[in-house]
Amino acid sequence: MSGHSKWNNIKNKKEKTDAQKGKIFTKIGKEIAIAVREGGPDPNSNSKLREMIAKAKANNVPNDNIDRAIKKASGAGAVEYEEIVYEGYGPSGVAVIVETATDSRNRTASDMRHFFDKYGGNLGQSGCVSFMFEDKGVIIVLRDEKIDEDALMETALEAGAADFSSDEESFEILTEVEDLYAVRDALVEQGYEIESAEKDKIPNTYVTLESEDDIKNMTLLLEHLEDSDDVSEVYHNWEE
Repeated sequence: MSGHSKWNNIKNKKEKTDAQKGKIFTKIGKEIAIAVREGGPDPNSNSKLREMIAKAKANNVPNDNIDRAIKKASGAGAVEYEEIVYEGYGPSGVAVIVETATDSRNRTASDMRHFFDKYGGNLGQSGCVSFMFEDKGVIIVLRDEKIDEDALMETALEAGAADFSSDEESFEILTEVEDLYAVRDALVEQGYEIESAEKDKIPNTYVTLESEDDIKNMTLLLEHLEDSDDVSEVYHNWEE
């Protein structure tokens, strides 16, 4: 996300090459494994697994892949992944939060330090930047001539949405994290097609990079973080 444009972030994911799509499938498979380990293989009783399945579908992960990931995580000898969150600063003080799922804490920590150091940033302590972000649910509905914006907004707000905005391509509905799926389900019941419904971290303030070196280094930092198999999500407050 950048300048908080969730739909642009989703589009970027969907436009990845086949090789990069494979990485996305691998990352989401790890998150599914963690969800199954923590709450069991039934999404009806495991809200985290239900969330990961929704995320997988939003990233075009085939249903067969999702089913295999759940079965694999439920079986004996399944790899145990650990969720670790890293916080730090990119060039010129851009705040960065990196969520990881790893089977090797040492390897991941080493990689994170390397990426931040190499591209003009520094890895900080837990909590050093998280206070700059607010956890929200974000629902994306693509703009369609059949959709009445006022009716969509009314349905969303009545279901518990906290905010509503739109641009030329999409409608973006913000919720409290705990209301995300209730609002999504209410929209689906009214016949709206949901492009994405995910938890997000929205910056309270943004940083604009002025120098070409800072922009280049920040771009490379994000690319390397997002390319890492251990990284699940990257959040930042760079206003691109």
